Amino acid sequence: MATIETVQNAPPVYDSSSDEKKVALPATHSVDSIDDISIERYEHELNVTGEDLLQAQEGAKNLDLEETRDIMIKVMKIHERDPNFPIHVVERIREFLGNSNIFENPEKHSDIIQEMKTEAALITGNSPYSEVRAVVDNTDDPSIPSSTIRAWVIGLSFVTVLAFINQMFSIRQPSITVMANVAQLLSYPVGRAAATWLPDVGFTLFGVRHSLNPGKFSKKEHMLITIMANVGWHTPYTDYIIWTQVLPQFFNQPYARGFAYQILISLGTNFIGYGIAGLCRRFLVYPSFCVWPASLVTIALNAAFHTEKNEPVQSPLKKIFTISRLKFFAWSFAAMFVWFWFPNYIFTALSAFSWITWIAPKNVNLTTITGFNTGLGVNPFPTFDWNVLLFDNQDPFMVPFFNTVNKFAGMFISMFVIIGLYYTNSYNTSYLPINTNRVWDRFGARYNVSRAIDSRGIFDPVKYEAYSPAYLGAANLVVYLAFFGIYAAAISYSFLYHGHEIKMGFKNLYKSIRKDKSENKEEYVDIHNKLMSKYPEVSEWWYMGCLVIAVALSCAGIAGWETYTSVGVVFYGIALCLIFVIPIGLITAMTGIEVTLNVLAEFIGGAWVAGNALAMNYFKSYGYVTCAHAVRFSNDMKLAHYVKIPPRHTFFAQMIATFVSTFVCIGVLNFQINEIPNVCTPNQSNKFTCPGINTFFTASVLWGTLGPHKMFGKNGQYTAMLVGFPIGLILPFIIFYAQKKLPKLSWLRQVHPVVLMYGPINWAPYSLSYVWPAVPLGWFSMVFLKNRYLAFWAKYNYILSASWSSAIAIAAIIIFFGLQWSEVELNWWGNNVVSWGCEGKACTRFVLEKGGYFGPGVGEFD
Repeated sequence: MATIETVQNAPPVYDSSSDEKKVALPATHSVDSIDDISIERYEHELNVTGEDLLQAQEGAKNLDLEETRDIMIKVMKIHERDPNFPIHVVERIREFLGNSNIFENPEKHSDIIQEMKTEAALITGNSPYSEVRAVVDNTDDPSIPSSTIRAWVIGLSFVTVLAFINQMFSIRQPSITVMANVAQLLSYPVGRAAATWLPDVGFTLFGVRHSLNPGKFSKKEHMLITIMANVGWHTPYTDYIIWTQVLPQFFNQPYARGFAYQILISLGTNFIGYGIAGLCRRFLVYPSFCVWPASLVTIALNAAFHTEKNEPVQSPLKKIFTISRLKFFAWSFAAMFVWFWFPNYIFTALSAFSWITWIAPKNVNLTTITGFNTGLGVNPFPTFDWNVLLFDNQDPFMVPFFNTVNKFAGMFISMFVIIGLYYTNSYNTSYLPINTNRVWDRFGARYNVSRAIDSRGIFDPVKYEAYSPAYLGAANLVVYLAFFGIYAAAISYSFLYHGHEIKMGFKNLYKSIRKDKSENKEEYVDIHNKLMSKYPEVSEWWYMGCLVIAVALSCAGIAGWETYTSVGVVFYGIALCLIFVIPIGLITAMTGIEVTLNVLAEFIGGAWVAGNALAMNYFKSYGYVTCAHAVRFSNDMKLAHYVKIPPRHTFFAQMIATFVSTFVCIGVLNFQINEIPNVCTPNQSNKFTCPGINTFFTASVLWGTLGPHKMFGKNGQYTAMLVGFPIGLILPFIIFYAQKKLPKLSWLRQVHPVVLMYGPINWAPYSLSYVWPAVPLGWFSMVFLKNRYLAFWAKYNYILSASWSSAIAIAAIIIFFGLQWSEVELNWWGNNVVSWGCEGKACTRFVLEKGGYFGPGVGEFD
């Protein structure tokens, strides 16, 4: 018989110690119901739906006043400055804890006591966040299968297909990428078919029966398949290194064609992040405040397929909606699938709706300010393409609204810095496009790195001095300033806002290594952790072993061939990751944005191995990839945590799927290198021109060969941009103390210093046209609907996000293979107007005469 654990009667275990003054409580007090309290007001004040409220009421009966106060003290330590936690609930808790009369005369304060009991039961018996409660069950049935034969066959099949497609078309222009949401969508009918047609035959191993058909295709099987696809669809980052080594127009190193070298460095970089992620579970996966917004959409889609209950909800249209989640998904999927064809194929001007520039397409100033493609994108109605809003995977229906508005605010404020740089011709930016991520020479042309290096790819000072320094556009300068700032801000923000939680994480990690299973008395009991405690945990030593093996593979790949690189780069990557993984992971888990270390890794690596582009590539790969993988794998662990998949099943699913994906990608890579004629050349017949490889090589030469010292070092061209570091370091302190001194300004609590710094990073090549449309849509979903129609929002919001993303993915694949592959195009005004005038080819404020140049001439720079 299936056993289902529920949360209503979960006995809390809390620490009664506190710095606050204790008041002796009466032995009894009669506050056992909320019959006299308005249910509607109660739901609004606690930000909870009816069903969750009933569960919380039931759980509140088991709490006394002393336990409730202890819970709320711990809640305030963790959530007082948490922008995801409702401000009105914080204010009520503050009022509750600050009034000693409540504890001296509880009979006179029955309403607030019952409200706090219910909130305490809601937090400990469910989730503190309505976003999580909307899609994640607070119950578990351990008898539901997850690691089944069919789950492994289906999951690894999708891993193989996704890895093959993504690797094969990663070097094509335009490329195509099939992500895990496609596998999640298609694996459901495959799983249902397997449950219908396969026979119930199998074998018993170690006392556990494994059958081809253990029954109904379960949500845990489905999520395990999704997790496999989620780690398997990515191509190895070392592809870029291998391509630049192999190609004769780059480093031309024949040994890089060897399978042994390729697989060693690829497995090393792919698995090194797992070791870090496993050690960070106590910081990034298990705490309830680590929401991981992106995971909620994945779970919502899973729930749509596997949830049978269909409760009616009140809609904004003043009507009762009874349509099921699955039907809502199907209708919204179909609508977006049809619509996507218009802005992305039939009428592409709907995507880049730069209607203001159509008034005067060749007007430089008009396009500079309002242009979608080449300008700053100041446009109230810039797009009708949902895919544009997903340019950085920040779905406004998925991430918290404070994320959306802070990102826009940061980008909007920095726009005036860009305009100031451009229109004063600072750093010669008026000779270049205002919003470009390209690197330029003093002739206003794309920087030709071959004119500054020798045949080995090593910096040639004589050639360089006869050619040109490297120049950046105005928006790109602000991007680098913001990158420098966000790294410093991530550290100071985490110290100020999450010091308590980080301290708890280290205590829990230490106790885990010592196998101490006692409760941490500084934090409240989380229901998901309690339910997952029934399953055997993955030891930290397993992850340490994975880390050691990955380091050994990486060192073997680097030391075993003539890479001109020290194995120290591997340990550099681990050290950089250990510094940043917790701050960056916490920020990603709470906001949905990911701060990548690519620029910092280039900056440090380029300074360390100046003149050696290949070595810099390894520095960049291990410095950036290690942390990026650790954060991504932590997100997958949270997915499994929410759906209650046994940790060891998740561990092996991630490991094996990554292993299979790596071998598939390297196999396809060798086919591309050896069998595709003229691969990575401008006129390759099937468009396998490798644009990403060219960009990677250019960046490696600029940072590794020319080195950051020429651009950002002493007397460098852009040394002033290093002001980003102190700005980023100080900004969280300013906002922190402003919030502390002005607690009644609720909007100030929503100001997030790291997300503010993240906004300017989106410039070059993106513009405000990509970011602004998300603001009103995010407000409508995450503020208006969530606050006024919570049940409706909880039922449909994440389903809508999942359906639109899935529809775009499927439609894009069909358009690519059905039309773009055969170069079938629609040639009419609606598709041509997007490239008229300065939107087609970027115009500049100052134009050089033929043969002219800007900046210092030959012999005047070094």
